[in-house]
Amino acid sequence: MTFIDGNAIAGPLSSVFAFDVTTAVGQCVGCGSVASFAEAHVYDQSPGLVMRCASCESVLLRMVRSPDRTWLDLTGLSYVQF
Repeated sequence: MTFIDGNAIAGPLSSVFAFDVTTAVGQCVGCGSVASFAEAHVYDQSPGLVMRCASCESVLLRMVRSPDRTWLDLTGLSYVQF
């Protein structure tokens, strides 16, 4: 599967967060890597968006939107620093 860079998640996440999330930093649960969201690999070929760690490819974030709801799963991140 091909991916796009983490900057692609800025638009969809702007409906949830009131700032540019590409500048947020998070730690991967899988490998412990600390990086900005902009460095992650984003896959958009599914019903939602999947953001994976650039170091180990673990899933960091999943986001699915419908017309009236947004589901956001951040269980792949130990923390997010804004």
